Amino acid sequence: MNDFSENGCQLEDVAAYLDGELDGAELNCFEAHLKTCNDCAAELRAQRQLLCTLDIAFNGTRSFNLPNNFARVVTARAESDLSGMRNKHERRRAAKLCVVLALISFALLGAATQTIVVDPVRSVFKATASLLELIWQASSEAAISVGVVGRVIARAVLLGQGGLGVFLLASFVLSVSFLPFLLARYHSAQTIE
Repeated sequence: MNDFSENGCQLEDVAAYLDGELDGAELNCFEAHLKTCNDCAAELRAQRQLLCTLDIAFNGTRSFNLPNNFARVVTARAESDLSGMRNKHERRRAAKLCVVLALISFALLGAATQTIVVDPVRSVFKATASLLELIWQASSEAAISVGVVGRVIARAVLLGQGGLGVFLLASFVLSVSFLPFLLARYHSAQTIE
């Protein structure tokens, strides 16, 4: 049963009343509520006027009958219209049409297309090219450095007196092992300044 207090009017009950869906205690309660609530009474009048207007508007129109096989004809027509999309030739034509429409859309967008699509793609390619160039330069310079150091070590070992070559090799290995530590200290000192 619905509560028809002044703060909580439920206007959907007006439609239920007009449709005859309220019965017994709900019907009596709603009719009593209508006597005290101007909002619900006004809504009931407005809905009754709408129903009368609709009844008058549609009362004068003549009805028409659909052919007996209407659903079958519509279904057959729809299936025959879609049959062209089932073969490979029509799918290719549809894909080509979509590509052409996409290109036309991009062309119509004009400068917006360049700023939205082209410029970000171009900047990604530039960043990738710069990164690849940096990697190439670093690896080529590292290879050249290893070659130079290798030649120096080879000459020292091959041309030096037995103990001197080994001493130089050990000194080189020791200095190379301390190099990362020294570089880390240098970079940390640069960061602090």
